[in-house]
Amino acid sequence: MEDTASLSNKQLQALLEIARDLTASLAAEDRYARLLNVIRGLIPCDAACLLRLEGHELVPVAAHGLVASALSKRFDRRDHPRLDVILSSREPVRFPVDSPLADPFDGLLDLPDRRLAMHDTIHACLGCVLTEGGEVVGALTADALEAHAFDRLDTRLIAILGALAGAAVRTTTLIEALRERAEHQGQVVREVVRNAVDAGGDILGTGPRAVRLRQEIAIVAGSDLAVLITGETGVGKELVARHVHAMSARADEALIQVNCAALPESIAESELFGHVAGAFTGATRDRAGKFEIADGGTLFLDEIGELPLTVQPKLLRALQHGEIQRIGSDRVHRVNVRVIAATNRHLELEVERGRFRADLYHRLAVFPLRVPSLRERREDIPLLATHFVDIARRRLGTGTVRLTPEAHDLLFAAEWPGNVRELENVVSRAVLRASFGSKPHQTVMVGIENLDMPTSRPPSRLVNATPTNSPILPLREQLEEFQRRLIRESLDRHHGKWAAAARELGLHRSNLHTLAKRLGLIQAM
Repeated sequence: MEDTASLSNKQLQALLEIARDLTASLAAEDRYARLLNVIRGLIPCDAACLLRLEGHELVPVAAHGLVASALSKRFDRRDHPRLDVILSSREPVRFPVDSPLADPFDGLLDLPDRRLAMHDTIHACLGCVLTEGGEVVGALTADALEAHAFDRLDTRLIAILGALAGAAVRTTTLIEALRERAEHQGQVVREVVRNAVDAGGDILGTGPRAVRLRQEIAIVAGSDLAVLITGETGVGKELVARHVHAMSARADEALIQVNCAALPESIAESELFGHVAGAFTGATRDRAGKFEIADGGTLFLDEIGELPLTVQPKLLRALQHGEIQRIGSDRVHRVNVRVIAATNRHLELEVERGRFRADLYHRLAVFPLRVPSLRERREDIPLLATHFVDIARRRLGTGTVRLTPEAHDLLFAAEWPGNVRELENVVSRAVLRASFGSKPHQTVMVGIENLDMPTSRPPSRLVNATPTNSPILPLREQLEEFQRRLIRESLDRHHGKWAAAARELGLHRSNLHTLAKRLGLIQAM
């Protein structure tokens, strides 16, 4: 045996190389390969294998001198007594040449002489348990065909190699677990974003305004411009924002949403930009704001018109320079965030009244998207109503559900102050009422008696058009008379031009002709 009082410079250098690799940023495969390469330089062997313990099984993570199939094997310690001895010993183990215990790698050596590798047995074998913090994490094995190849090895060197290899296996396993967790969380976030878009559905409509909105979304989505979405309550501004994000280059990153209307002035700045511990009463720890969380993705600022004036300068700085500062910190964070904002306010008026910064408004409104009200695109009401009927049907698990012609007419004529959201609620309630007590597979008809919307009768001006001493006409007749009057007035304004009247009424020309025929207008004119 060599003098074990000191290690050679070569050995010390090799051990130092392993220690440095422990803190290096390496992929698992590269880390294991480098580790095994150093070990082979210190141990004269024909084959070496680094194995990770998973339950009762040892799984090869790196090998030299073994056939490729060996790397796909799993070695159960209960079936391989030599491996069990190695794992049970706290010191390196050298097996005698005449050991009765079978070597797990007999016949698996990958040598130039394939007959020797497949038919001769290994004569020298050593192994070392790999531990980290007192926990067994794997094993290191070395094999040689020469019976006395390991006789003069320094046992202390093998022990040190085992300790460093154990730390390497443990470190790599933890890094792999963290990477897998991060990848999983990323997948979850992406799936949540996709599901959120799917849950909101498509932007339905065949009318010119709906088609135009989809075209505008497609145009701006591919850029990184700030987008300001405007429109009344209930028109679907959030749905538009989600589609802009889903069609952008940031689609695989997070879409973070903030409802500015729900932010009291006292916490709005912290919510958006974060704070450090001790910045104010209750700030017990550092906290990232929504801008940092959305870094690399999209930040959707809903109801931006409600954002306090005191916070607006910081938002402007984030938009202009990509810089944010946590409350109580001097450090500037740089973020890469695309901002989409939405409001039901007229921000130009808010600027005039001093409630909103003009420079912030112009920075947000680089590409404005106006979502039309439902009154402006009445031609889409039948499609939307049918869509919501089908959603309600599936949720309730009923058979076929249909709207009666009278119900369709009433929905078409209503004012819809709550827009698409109100339409969905009204239709959902109507389907629930109409289907109550129905039998499975029975066709359910939703009539006007099931509709409880605020405008469940024609506008007052239509009713008032009937002389007070005349009997009130049935609801369907009132609706038809209302439609006739609207069409006549539009045709008069456009000097009998049907195409112009159709554009004004938000209908396709063919649909207007069909409606006019049903109302008896074409024959009468």
